[in-house]
Amino acid sequence: MGVKWKKLISRIAFWLIAEIILNLLGLDNLADYSEFVFEKDSACSEQSNLIIGDLAMNTPSNNNYQKQKTSKNKVLRFSQKDQINRQKSATYRRFREKFKIYSGEHLHGLQVISRLAGTVIPSVLPWASLCAGYGFLVALLNHWGFLDFIVGNKSISDSIVGLNVALGLLLAFRTNTAHDRFWEGRKLWGAMVNVVRNLSRGIWIYIQEENLEDRREKEASIRLVPAFSTAMKMHLRREQVNSEVESLVSPAQYRRLQHANHVPLELALWIGDYLQRCYRNEKLNVFQLTDLQNSLDEMVDILGGCERILKTPVPLVYTIALKTLLIAYFVVSPLGLVAGLGWATGLVSGFISFIYLSIDEVGAEIEEPFGHDPNDLPLDFICTAIEGNVEDLIQNAPDSTKIINLPRSPKKTA
Repeated sequence: MGVKWKKLISRIAFWLIAEIILNLLGLDNLADYSEFVFEKDSACSEQSNLIIGDLAMNTPSNNNYQKQKTSKNKVLRFSQKDQINRQKSATYRRFREKFKIYSGEHLHGLQVISRLAGTVIPSVLPWASLCAGYGFLVALLNHWGFLDFIVGNKSISDSIVGLNVALGLLLAFRTNTAHDRFWEGRKLWGAMVNVVRNLSRGIWIYIQEENLEDRREKEASIRLVPAFSTAMKMHLRREQVNSEVESLVSPAQYRRLQHANHVPLELALWIGDYLQRCYRNEKLNVFQLTDLQNSLDEMVDILGGCERILKTPVPLVYTIALKTLLIAYFVVSPLGLVAGLGWATGLVSGFISFIYLSIDEVGAEIEEPFGHDPNDLPLDFICTAIEGNVEDLIQNAPDSTKIINLPRSPKKTA
């Protein structure tokens, strides 16, 4: 019995000592420790089971399974590659279609990039080359020791940082202002498309026809509406009326337009006069006349908005300040770069100047969006779409008198 008591006391003492030690180590009780040990053993057993399973899978009886698994992985890889290629081709097609919608031209990606880049690079490249040559000259003078009193001067570095911050802010303001003008012009021309559709449709539906002469007069008056948008395009481009307007008006009207001071306003006057004559001849009621006149007034308002963009350029003092700051930056920046770059100063200076000058040139390109450049608004494409919509209305719309005189269907009785 004494031996049993000794064993029991020794076990209790061992348990208490172990409990104290484990509590000091951060473990709550012996059960946690046992779980930790058993989980480790179970993890080892699971790893051994996985190894045994891999060995079993590599036996000759499972070679077919491995082959099937390999073939499935290859199919998955090929399907992923095909999916990536399809996504790339879809992105490429969207890029081309976006330019097609924008300009109406069928061009592939490289042609689009070269077309857009061709508007900026020719005007920027000579100045960037001049800055690169100046950078090489600074590196040469530094090599001969003429710039030892400047190279490494902290004030030069501080000046470059200040010029860089100021130049970045001015260029950001310039590009944002130019983009606002561009986007405002696009919104106005989008509104023009909607107003032309509504006015043409209103003239065709509201005005009654009594004979074939009324039908022809109405068709000629409807064609004055797309003629207004085409003449507005030429007015914004400071061009004279040409065959585009001649195909939409009569010969007598075209002769008068050639001598008009403001061709779009002359066309708007003719459209308004036709609406007034229809009202006097009781082909329109007062509410229909008001609706059509409001659409005509909206067209004139859109013309005034485009003229506001055209005749309100960026202030000249801002352009002078930006150019002066660009020149100062291009003069000072190679002096701060030559200490760390050496002979590569010319190349880096040319690259930096090319970036800054390109940003400035992009702002100059899009601030007047009514020209013929690829970066300008696609006014030719928009006017062609307007003319096509009006011609579809004239050619495909049924006779209004036949629609009005259709017999009514008898009412169904319950």
